[in-house]
Amino acid sequence: MDKMIYCQRDIPKDKWRYGFRSSAVTGCGWIAVYNALRIMGYKPTPAMVIKYFEQQIPLLNGNTGTFVLSPAMFFKRFNFPVNVTANTKKFDDIAQRSDACILYFWWRNKAKIGAHFVALHHTEKGFVGYNTYRNSKGPDSYGKSLQQFIKNRKYFGAVLIGINNRE
Repeated sequence: MDKMIYCQRDIPKDKWRYGFRSSAVTGCGWIAVYNALRIMGYKPTPAMVIKYFEQQIPLLNGNTGTFVLSPAMFFKRFNFPVNVTANTKKFDDIAQRSDACILYFWWRNKAKIGAHFVALHHTEKGFVGYNTYRNSKGPDSYGKSLQQFIKNRKYFGAVLIGINNRE
């Protein structure tokens, strides 16, 4: 899984633009798709993934981020089996049965509020995520339960997209 993107804030402002904005600001959606493809052994280029999302909703997707269901639509478009749920009680089961996942959640920090996408997968040691925090330098441990991770971090409005490789 070399060439993962661990922290979108590390992307230079002029590299991999997303619409009119920097991927460091609004790129978490395409980065989660890119990282999920890498988890499953594919070798996409950032430009290919960005182009797909920018063409879905020209100018809008890249400037306001990525629509919550766009990653699921991407994988369905390319014939990957996809399972989507907003029921956090099902997250652990779905994620354990998936080859890769994308988690969407809302966060709050005092007066600031925002949404974020991350790619993740299940390992023998628990769940591992990519591009989770502003200061991530490598894979992030989510522990043994996604449901508990979300609860502990006080994330809300979460949606999980479980993805399996094409057969």
